[in-house]
Amino acid sequence: MFNQHHVALARLWVHLRRLLVSIAIAGGLVLAALGAGIMGYHWIAKLSWIDSVHNAAMILAGMGPVDDLNTSVAKLFASAYALFSGLVFVVAMGLVLAPILHGMLHKFRLDDLDHESPVSGSITPSAGSQIITGA
Repeated sequence: MFNQHHVALARLWVHLRRLLVSIAIAGGLVLAALGAGIMGYHWIAKLSWIDSVHNAAMILAGMGPVDDLNTSVAKLFASAYALFSGLVFVVAMGLVLAPILHGMLHKFRLDDLDHESPVSGSITPSAGSQIITGA
């Protein structure tokens, strides 16, 4: 996603920039989802603006609804928004964790390449490890 497996590990500031970009994208996604929930609660459930913000934020945060909804359409919207909010959470966490996990896995891969034998391609034992052979 970010760079090839055979390329050297990027500098710390590059990883931080990637993380900040991912956090910004995830934050934009969460704000867009919050805006959609606010509009839906205000126009579909006929709640005041402040109650709409409160309900949308509570659902998006996983806390649950606050106000009772009286119409079937409002209840269907709240159900769909709750499912949508769960997906937004999963996607946002994936966006934030992707550069962190990628950097870790890339470092592990480079460490493995450093320990490979140039002749056989097998991994050579590191200092302090034991090789146990059968008699």
